[in-house]
Order: sequence, then structure tokens, then C-alpha cells
Amino acid sequence: MGVGLIDFDAIAKTKLAHEPFKFVVTPGVLGAVDLATIAVDLPDIGQPGLFPLSELSYGPAFASLIEDIRSQELEDIMAEKFAVDLSDKPLMITARGWAQKKDGRIHTDGGAKLISCLLYLNDIWGDGGGRLRMLRGPDALEDYAAEIPPDGGTFVSFLCTKNAWHGHEPYEGERRYVMFNWMASQAALQWELGRHRFSAAIKRLSPFA
Repeated sequence: MGVGLIDFDAIAKTKLAHEPFKFVVTPGVLGAVDLATIAVDLPDIGQPGLFPLSELSYGPAFASLIEDIRSQELEDIMAEKFAVDLSDKPLMITARGWAQKKDGRIHTDGGAKLISCLLYLNDIWGDGGGRLRMLRGPDALEDYAAEIPPDGGTFVSFLCTKNAWHGHEPYEGERRYVMFNWMASQAALQWELGRHRFSAAIKRLSPFA
């Protein structure tokens, strides 16, 4: 495996979970020193919601992390892990810095996305809400197969199937991660990016709308 900020080898070696849907959880894919360096260079996001990279400013360490995310190596690992051909599928990258109480409601990621990935950039997570839950159905946050604290360096990925229900208990405050998705088509990518850019523009006018 290549040398970068992300421990690709750890992700490749992580066993794929199959129930209630296909997902992978790999803690510690970023070392403590790298996490601290990235934290200094994070985009300043003081509003809730996902923001495309085009709407953000950030430093070189975060830029290096994005290079890892865009790497062929990570794409190959995800393609093999989930048995999906990603060779002609575009990648969408967004970032979040803040959670509001209405976030985390039970949902799936929709047909426009093939694979969803989260790389958390927080400190060690404490008690309370904000822990991602892989759910057995759409009706109850308590009916979960796995609960994942968003500790810095934890990587989560899952196949975007119709039953890939997930969510978390309410949490308000800083909750940092990069989200990236392989999209079904270029048209799907452009539609999603347009939606996020519009949302970002609205939030600049009314930050917690």
C-alpha cells in the first residue's frame, strides 16, 4: 500500500459487515500527529450542513487529506470491498463542521449515491448523542446493529442500498467529518453539488435556518 495520511492498509484489511446492510468501520486510519495537524488546517465551518469543497477555504494538511481521498488506491479498495465497478463513477466530497438537533434523523442516502464514506475529524467523542447507528429498519433509532462514535480518525463506509438505514441521536455542537460519495453518474454529481451550493448560500444569509 502507498504512503499517505490515511492508513489504506487498515481499511483494506477490515472485514465487511453484511447485516443489516454492507458496511465497514475502521478506527484509527489517521494517526494522532496527523489528526492534530489536520485540525489546524480545517475549513472554518460554523453552520450546520454539508459544504462542497468549492465553498470552503482550508490549509495544506487538509488539502493533503483530500488528495488521499481522491486517490486511485482508495477507490480500488472500495470497489473491491463492495464489489462495485467505480472506474467511471464520479466522486463527490463535502465537509461538515457543526451539527444541529434535527440532524441524524433516520434516512438512507438515496439512489444517486453508490457508496458513502465518512472520515471523522473530532477529538475522542464523549457520552451523549451524535454516535452513528447502522439500523435494522426505518422506524427506531434503538433498533441498531452497530453504534459508531465519531472519534477522530474513524472511517465508515457503506453501500447505498434501499435498506441502508442510519442515523444518530440528537446532538448540537461541533461534529467534524469529511463525507465522500461515489455517485451513479455525472448528472447525479452535478445535481447534488448544485443542491449543496444553494444550501451553503442560504446558510450564509441565515446560518441556522
